[in-house]
Amino acid sequence: MLKRQLHQYKKAITCFGSFLLLGCSPLTQAAEEQFNDALRAANAGNIALLDQYQVMMQNDALGYYPEYWKLNNNLGFQPASAITSFSQRYPQSAMAEKLAADYVEEKVKLADFSDAQPVLAYVTNPDQAESCAVAQVRAKSGDSLVFAEFKDVWLATNSQPESCNGLGRLMLASPLMTTQDRQQRLYAQLRAGQSGQAIATAQSLGLNLSLAQLNQIQANPVNYLWSAPKNNVQDYAYIVFALGRAADTDLNTALQSLPRLVQGTPPDAQKYMYRTVAYIGGTTVMKNNFNREVLNNFDASYGMPFSAEEAEVYARQAIRFGAWESIIRAVDSMSVTQKQEDRWQYWLARASEQRSDRQSKQAAQEIFKRLAVSGDDYHNLLAKDHLGQRYNAALDREQPSVRDLQKLDQDIHFRRAFALRNINAPAAYTNREWNWAVRQAYLKQDDGLLLAAAKRATDLGWYDRAIYAADRTLSKHNYAYRYATPHQITVVNHSQNVGIDPAWAYGLMRQESRFVTAARSHVGAGGLMQIMPDTAKHVAKQMGETYNPAALSDPNTNIRYGTYYLSMIQGQLSSNPVLATAGYNAGPNRAKRWQPDYQVLAADQYTESIPLSETRDYVKNVMTNAAHYGILLGQGPQAIESRMPTIPTRSIQ
Repeated sequence: MLKRQLHQYKKAITCFGSFLLLGCSPLTQAAEEQFNDALRAANAGNIALLDQYQVMMQNDALGYYPEYWKLNNNLGFQPASAITSFSQRYPQSAMAEKLAADYVEEKVKLADFSDAQPVLAYVTNPDQAESCAVAQVRAKSGDSLVFAEFKDVWLATNSQPESCNGLGRLMLASPLMTTQDRQQRLYAQLRAGQSGQAIATAQSLGLNLSLAQLNQIQANPVNYLWSAPKNNVQDYAYIVFALGRAADTDLNTALQSLPRLVQGTPPDAQKYMYRTVAYIGGTTVMKNNFNREVLNNFDASYGMPFSAEEAEVYARQAIRFGAWESIIRAVDSMSVTQKQEDRWQYWLARASEQRSDRQSKQAAQEIFKRLAVSGDDYHNLLAKDHLGQRYNAALDREQPSVRDLQKLDQDIHFRRAFALRNINAPAAYTNREWNWAVRQAYLKQDDGLLLAAAKRATDLGWYDRAIYAADRTLSKHNYAYRYATPHQITVVNHSQNVGIDPAWAYGLMRQESRFVTAARSHVGAGGLMQIMPDTAKHVAKQMGETYNPAALSDPNTNIRYGTYYLSMIQGQLSSNPVLATAGYNAGPNRAKRWQPDYQVLAADQYTESIPLSETRDYVKNVMTNAAHYGILLGQGPQAIESRMPTIPTRSIQ
């Protein structure tokens, strides 16, 4: 294989296709084609062969990969100097950043914090696991500020990376964490049924909880609650644990037990009991449906600090029931960073405008005005609607300059991404290089470079990466790149044939696949509209056709089936596009189950209270996309709320 590669390397005398645009040398294409063979050597652990590829590819845009793969072999046992040397020779590059971040994470697993320390400076875009690893190294080096920055990690009870659990243990051992901090963590862990962690936290408070007792309670929590003692802090801790386990298995019984259990207990213990049942009830809507008593218990728990996850569940429960004062309390309970998110600012404004006093209404208007001019995402468009504005029909279509296109040719990060795509390298590498290139251009606020990248990707039919680049411009925008319209005649015709808005179909397609024809999800959905095989079989039968699995890879068939199915479930769900969008993602039965029982519900309230985070975000994104596509398809100024009619009750289906 190596002889063949050397022969290709010597014989190459020209560049083809997009590489001419990238300013490659005669030898570049042959060298870039060696990437895939070098990757196979890396996967086989053939370090000697990688040494040879490193020499052969040293002047290539992809030349740092053989060395990266060598260093990544037994990464945790490499010297820190090798990682920092790589990072210095390939500054601000995608794989240097990944190597550094992975190295820190590996060293933390080995409890080798001193070797990780010199590498921290080269970790600039960590994910959650890497952030927690970096924080552990900082804490071990004496940086006490890290604990204040990671309070959300300290209090989280949802599944977290092990590095975040390790950070929590470090924080637990720190004298900087107050008694109130520890008490809040203890009750959260008890509520979540995390016995081992709760015992460790309790010990830091001088409280001894018995694992045997916790196990006994877990076996029959309802039985324990009937005769639970209420004499001291230890007893209250056991009750909170039992309430959490009972609420998880039988919410109604836990709710009914609360009035008796809180009698004779101190106010702070009472509030944690209410909080426990409220949180479990608010996070088990898929099993228990919506229950107003859950919100009542959140209200009763107000006064004790909320964790980030608790405040969000409180807010969503309040939104569901239109409890405007509770929404204000929930947002007020959030951290400064959390409450400044557009979604919570929007809901603070929605709640404040319900108050009768002029000052609150004025405050709501100011928030809406700020949101209306700060972007064009879901909550920004909703804010425009509340101000009586329409989304402007004159969408920007800025084009990159000749100079911008020249910069694209010279940009090493984009050159790597295009080179990888040209040789059909694994998407994990191609997308990482592209996303990194976009990030670097965004950090430099270089809209021209981003537009140049989006244009070239669009010209290549590489729509998902074009969208990724065009989405990140700050002041110069091109919505034709941001909201691509491939297969337009097909989408419009099939949508109109089944009576749905083509802008909505496009909005859904953009969210489902970013127009990657060969897209496949982890559950087996495929194609532009990500149709499940069973759904496709059902649609084919409805249309009087024989199902052919291969046909889903054909854009025309995929769009025809997808629009037909979307129309079908819209008909099943009150002809409501919000319900149908939720049903397309989570299934029509779930969308119907989430409808209100007794009175109609505003669509923004329904959407925000969808219990599945994936579906909640999906509906927001599809509705936002549809508004943009409405303009691009010549439908005139848009109001997102016109696409989001009131949600009817289930009883009138």
